Amino acid sequence: MSGHRIFRTPFSSVYPMYVQKAERKGRTRAEVDEAIRWLTGYTQEALQQQIARQVDIETFFAEAPGLNPASERVTGVVCGVRVEEVEDPLMRRIRILDKLVDELAKGKAMQKVLRQA
Repeated sequence: MSGHRIFRTPFSSVYPMYVQKAERKGRTRAEVDEAIRWLTGYTQEALQQQIARQVDIETFFAEAPGLNPASERVTGVVCGVRVEEVEDPLMRRIRILDKLVDELAKGKAMQKVLRQA
């Protein structure tokens, strides 16, 4: 296990930041949740349970029902880091989620964010 401190950060503390970023740009919490569910395989109820349990990010991704295979098509730069070049699998998942939220905030259509088009 890598010791990066973001891995130990509670997902419940990062989640509101994702929502705020999206809402500042006219997107909704429901859209953020849809992107998270698409990536992780959680149901809405299970996602809310993970947030309520205040699991750390490492546990959040470890307990995810399944990473969407289409997430491999998420590429580009987020926070100055090229997503497809991140070697650590957990850090890559975190960066993919960051990228999905960034794309929402930039106004991309949900279909494109979720790699359906």
